[in-house]
Amino acid sequence: MTGTLVLAGTPIGDISDAPPRLAEELAGADIVAAEDTRRLRRLTQALGVTPKGRVVSYFEGNETARTPELVEELAGGARVLLVTDAGMPSVSDPGYRLVAAAVERDIRVTAVPGPSAVLTALALSGLPVDRFCFEGFLPRKAGERLGRLREVADERRTLVYFEAPHRLDDTLAAMADVFGGERRAAVCRELTKTYEEIRRGPLAELAAWAAEGVRGEITVVVEGAPEKGPEEYDDAELVRRVRVREEAGERRKEAIAAVAAEAGLPKRQVFDAVVAAKNAGNVRDGGTR
Repeated sequence: MTGTLVLAGTPIGDISDAPPRLAEELAGADIVAAEDTRRLRRLTQALGVTPKGRVVSYFEGNETARTPELVEELAGGARVLLVTDAGMPSVSDPGYRLVAAAVERDIRVTAVPGPSAVLTALALSGLPVDRFCFEGFLPRKAGERLGRLREVADERRTLVYFEAPHRLDDTLAAMADVFGGERRAAVCRELTKTYEEIRRGPLAELAAWAAEGVRGEITVVVEGAPEKGPEEYDDAELVRRVRVREEAGERRKEAIAAVAAEAGLPKRQVFDAVVAAKNAGNVRDGGTR
């Protein structure tokens, strides 16, 4: 008989949020695969449990190499418990490769549900939660980040992102640029921890706040795009959308054509808006006309 892969959620802050089954699984697993074995040690000490099985590291740097080894253990009947530093494994954390490999071998995969920064931030954001999409971490490079944001500029569902504190101000500024400074958002910091903070407001306002420096684990929730008709795209909005596409690497001609298609307007109308803005000094020179 094959074994079982167990994905276990771990606290994202408050240790008392640990699901009751977590201690049982930690004590009984044949192998505990942990993203950080030192953090695992602190977790087991806090829970008052001693793993009886073998503890191995399983993180981004060795995930590809260690997955076949763990799959063979599972195929041989082992019960393997996978835990990450916080939250559910495989959600912007190691785990997906192991799950996919186990499924491919018809090995049972189950979970110990636990805390999730994504769902916690959504619930606290004050934004619509009936439909949402999780976008994980944005690229570090400015151009790639703008490109990724542009892909979801018209997404109607609420958006959820993870972000590092030292990049938060740049990310919020880019979001304000692409989505519009008035788009509502919430920055959720240090969820369930002593200094938990939920900062809500328009993206432009949040970007200005973050410029002063922010610490801790960050989850950003952004309101989905409002439904728009062609009549709602004024010249300023058309110019902004062209500029965002240009900054993401598109030539001006292609950017104008794409924005015209989005807005349901003639390309000439968008072109004229861009030219007028340029003449007024609101659009940088360059690109292909």
